Amino acid sequence: MSDPQPAEAVKLIASLFSGDRRLLGDAVQTLSERYGRADFISAPAPFDYTDYYVKEFGGSLIRRFVAFERLIRPGSLPEIKQWTNALEGRLSAEGQRRVNIDPGYLAKAHLILATGKGYTHRPYLRNGIYADLTLIYRDKTFHPLPWTYPDYAGGEVIAMLSRIREKYLLQLKGKTTGGGLAAGMGTVPGEKF
Repeated sequence: MSDPQPAEAVKLIASLFSGDRRLLGDAVQTLSERYGRADFISAPAPFDYTDYYVKEFGGSLIRRFVAFERLIRPGSLPEIKQWTNALEGRLSAEGQRRVNIDPGYLAKAHLILATGKGYTHRPYLRNGIYADLTLIYRDKTFHPLPWTYPDYAGGEVIAMLSRIREKYLLQLKGKTTGGGLAAGMGTVPGEKF
């Protein structure tokens, strides 16, 4: 018989893209106000792995990744996805999304993204949200799976996520600040993105 234990805290991350750099910065700021200080924000980079979003967003999309200092419980992912969906709605104009926000979490063994689209490798969580097993960690690195989006399978993203994972492991050991659990609210006074 197994002895169920509470899940270990995980590191909240998000991928954001938009054609408007200012709006992208506003979205990162709003996420930080909600989930606490960001301890990693990637440099802006072109998001050109797919043309799937061109009709909705247009071309020349810019992407940023962000990771948050305070750890979360993995069971909170559906509520986080619902909140980011609502934020996308608040930032839309004339019924058109202007920013895409994909939250997820990094754990010791994998990277999970939240999605509203079910599929064979996406178990249902609740409230219309599924967990997408995007990368697994073994042999000292992240590895893509047959369904992993090409941008997450790339060497630069895997190297970035590995650095974030190193910080996360230190947090779990209590060797850095920010090891507490996020209650869902926080502020970042005066921080600019």
